[in-house]
Amino acid sequence: METYYLWIKLAHILGAVVILGTGIGTAFQMLAAYRSRNVPGIALVARNVVKADWLFTTPAVILQPLTGTLLAVILGYSLADRWLLGSVLLYALAGAAWLPVVVLQLRMRDLAVRAAAANEPLPPAYFSLFRWWFALGWPGFGAVLAIFHLMVAKPDL
Repeated sequence: METYYLWIKLAHILGAVVILGTGIGTAFQMLAAYRSRNVPGIALVARNVVKADWLFTTPAVILQPLTGTLLAVILGYSLADRWLLGSVLLYALAGAAWLPVVVLQLRMRDLAVRAAAANEPLPPAYFSLFRWWFALGWPGFGAVLAIFHLMVAKPDL
């Protein structure tokens, strides 16, 4: 059982790192591309951000509750433990922010790709979508950081 526990724990930690790392990396790239106002560059980054979310973030997001539940069962924790319940609620908050972000990224990508192909500036809709994307990133990122704290400290809330 010890070997299974260590593999599950490793998968859980790696999943958390992938979620945080990919989130920070893609957010930085999107913001840097946006600030450049280089439409072909924005289109390229938006395509890559969408790919990164499907290749890295989505599997990690699916993996986290599975490995987390297994770890809780193995270690004898209960969802009644406040730090664990807080983590689950924060994970739901992060997901509630992330799902619209995925939709926004798809729309932003499509607008940027079309504008780049037509050699036109970005349409006003892109900037509106970007503002929503940026705003939704904060609660998602904050929730993930708070989860890291709860997982490490396991405080009696």
